Amino acid sequence: MSAVPFPPQTPDADFDLHLPDEAATARLAADLALVLGRGDVVALSGDLGAGKTHLARAFIRALSGDPDLEVPSPTYTLAQIYETVPKVTHFDLYRLGDEEELEELGFDEAAETGLVLVEWPERAPATLRAATLRLELTDAPGGGRRARLTATVDAARRIARTLGARAFLREAGFPDALRLPFQGDASARRYETVAAKGASPLILMDSPALVLGPPVRGGLPYARIAHTAETVLPFVAIAEALEAAGLGAPAILYADLDSGFVLMPDLGRETVLDAEGRPIPERYEAAMAALAHFHAQPPRRDLSTREGPVHSVPPFDRGALSIEVSLLLDWYWPHRRGAPASEAERARFDAAWGALFDRLEKAEPALVLRDLQWPNLIWRPGETGHRRVAFLDFQDAMIGPSAYDVASLAQDARVDMPADLERRLADHYMSLRETDGTGFRRAAFEEAYAIMAAQRATKILGIFVRLLRRDGKPQYLRHIPRIQSYLQRSLAHPVLSDLAGLYRAWALLDDEPITRPQDL
Repeated sequence: MSAVPFPPQTPDADFDLHLPDEAATARLAADLALVLGRGDVVALSGDLGAGKTHLARAFIRALSGDPDLEVPSPTYTLAQIYETVPKVTHFDLYRLGDEEELEELGFDEAAETGLVLVEWPERAPATLRAATLRLELTDAPGGGRRARLTATVDAARRIARTLGARAFLREAGFPDALRLPFQGDASARRYETVAAKGASPLILMDSPALVLGPPVRGGLPYARIAHTAETVLPFVAIAEALEAAGLGAPAILYADLDSGFVLMPDLGRETVLDAEGRPIPERYEAAMAALAHFHAQPPRRDLSTREGPVHSVPPFDRGALSIEVSLLLDWYWPHRRGAPASEAERARFDAAWGALFDRLEKAEPALVLRDLQWPNLIWRPGETGHRRVAFLDFQDAMIGPSAYDVASLAQDARVDMPADLERRLADHYMSLRETDGTGFRRAAFEEAYAIMAAQRATKILGIFVRLLRRDGKPQYLRHIPRIQSYLQRSLAHPVLSDLAGLYRAWALLDDEPITRPQDL
């Protein structure tokens, strides 16, 4: 396929592709299957023999993950359903007698509950009106096929990304690579596994430029205040910095900083958890040792990259600290109490946290990776030293209190960390730091640890409710009791006595919420 530009933001956006052979048609189908989903209707047009069924068959096989899946033509049945994720209904309307038969075929329900592929959509104009993507196949001069794609704005954005990823892989030397979806995180980033002949398994990160939200404070959007990464440059720069410091991180094999694509080795699937999902203490200790080694080195603000640009690491300043804890009032508070916090309650909250942020000004600084939890740690038994643990998902790194990453790891938000294991891990880190010649002070670190652990837990409570309310992701609510437990541990430190009293008075950490999700 030839490279395509990103589409203009018009009601419909067009793409013209040349497909030289059947393999290119199948690759296009598989690339589209990566980004189309529930609610999408794909109208496939073209003369007899143009390749509509071939494309539909390749699409369904790619979505199912089974290259040998039996996909018969629905010419006589008119509709064929596949229990993929999402469910796909494949319509062939060539023999449709009347458009009203669409209701009997269940077209509307199929479009609402899954993804729809329609051949011969011209026989029922309603399918064309419902289409989020119209794909027309015709013979191309000189051989092969021409594919013309016309999509709605939202679908065009997704299609542009998948076609851009294919062009990126072609530039990287893998034009025919097989791409499969790979589970990502809660962000807008996407990940794919990439398999190519003669190459080790690869991971493609698709990270478009961050779309900034509306101003929330001082005329700035949340992401600017919290210093959220807006491009892939921070990821590339931090990865190279970790590698240079002797830590494990993905090697950057190829990157397009402008478009937001990064190609990396697949580091494997072995984690720091056992088969039952419990933390393996020795692996967490290895991660703590790597952190201790890294934190013993003075943090650098300006990080150069092999690609040329320099990333200036932002500070974990008061603005970022405070906007993060405010997520508790914005999201978690109304989730529990059924009403927003009052101005007086916000003032008390801000005052309590402001006094704690004052104390952090003397905390030891480090390059803080920000999201250390088990899904972002890969165990590599074939490596030695600090490279046995590979760190992932560090694009939001800032220069801030070194205690933040230690607390993030010892109070893993995604897995139960018993109090004795948390203490063991923190002690392991502090013991290593006490012998590194940097003048590390245990008591000061323990105070910063308590503050940063409470700050992180407070933020996460708000984030998990936001993922439910704003993003429709209720699965994160199951982690809330764990975060409440971690927060209660941290609040036992004397430096947090005022905050602990406030949280108790507001009943924020009781086992049962005052209001249930269905009540709000």
